[in-house]
Amino acid sequence: MLKGKKKLIILTSICVVAVAAAAAIAVYVTRKNTEPVPEPIAEATPEPVPTPEVTPVPTKDPNAGKVKSALTGEYISKKRAKQRPFAVIINNIEYANQRQEGTSQIDVLYEALAEGGITRMLGVFQGTEKIKRLGSVRSARHYFVSFASEWNAIFCHFGQTSYAISKIEELGVNNLSGLSAIGVVVYKRDYSVKAPHNVYTSGEQMKQGAKKLGYSTKFNEEKMAKHFDFQEEDTDLSSGEETSYVNLPFSDYSTCYLKYDKKAKEYKKYEYKSKHKDHKNDKQLSFKNVIIQLVKEKNIDRNGYQHLYLHKRKGTGYYITNGSRMKIEWKKNEEKGTMCYYDTDGNVLCINPGKTYIAAYPTSRKELLSFQEKKDKKTKKK
Repeated sequence: MLKGKKKLIILTSICVVAVAAAAAIAVYVTRKNTEPVPEPIAEATPEPVPTPEVTPVPTKDPNAGKVKSALTGEYISKKRAKQRPFAVIINNIEYANQRQEGTSQIDVLYEALAEGGITRMLGVFQGTEKIKRLGSVRSARHYFVSFASEWNAIFCHFGQTSYAISKIEELGVNNLSGLSAIGVVVYKRDYSVKAPHNVYTSGEQMKQGAKKLGYSTKFNEEKMAKHFDFQEEDTDLSSGEETSYVNLPFSDYSTCYLKYDKKAKEYKKYEYKSKHKDHKNDKQLSFKNVIIQLVKEKNIDRNGYQHLYLHKRKGTGYYITNGSRMKIEWKKNEEKGTMCYYDTDGNVLCINPGKTYIAAYPTSRKELLSFQEKKDKKTKKK
């Protein structure tokens, strides 16, 4: 009987536990089915990352710290721009022409007749440090003294005529004469070259000579004549005649001509039917600007010395650049220290930055001046 009760109690307990478990399961299932299903959480859109601004690196100005040359219109160092110009007489007979040195360093180059149909040149430059050897140097003529005075340059020569001495004194030109006591400081002979064509100088020698004589070597632009203005950048002539060739027959002995190099946009110089070279570096002389200054000239004595009518004179000529030419006018007064080139409207001539070649060409030979290259006609044999 006791055992039966025990069994009943155990069975009853098992039933209660089973019923409770079933109820719990039912409640859990009901809750699961009735609880709202949470909405999926949307993924957050990432905020755009701002692109950092790139600060442009300024292009370095290649001319920073430089100034424009009063001789060429090109940018040069401030140190060089402060130096007073020198003007040197250059020997140009054929023998000497083939042995010229330093001429490619000249900023403004003049060429004019001397006696006997030969020409001499006057090289004007600023910056003695660039002239390592220059020559050969020859004797002065009075019109070259006048040209040098236009630039307030220290005039360098080895010998002179009486006319040149008078002009040096008249215009008060500082000069370094090879025949004076200062000559041994400024000039030196090269005995591998025949005399009298063997005198050379250098920038350092000229500078030392000027200092010993007490000449100012500082540039004073106010004392220099205003020859022309400069374009801000390379500019073609707005109107002009095509000119790729310039023939300048100074005499039967000395005929110079220039050919336009389209690639370099410069005029290459020739003399004695050959390239006119600086034999120091084997470089042909070339110029951005060519000025033909037509000048009346005459023989003044039995030695054949020339006289160019420059003082209180005016005249005509041509300006040539970038393959074109235009007519110009010029006016000079030695007493006032003025010399200027003008366009035909009377405005100061504006030229391109670069080196300039000036031919003081006789009006008596104007008809021989030409801008057309003559081609040799070769006839075919039949």
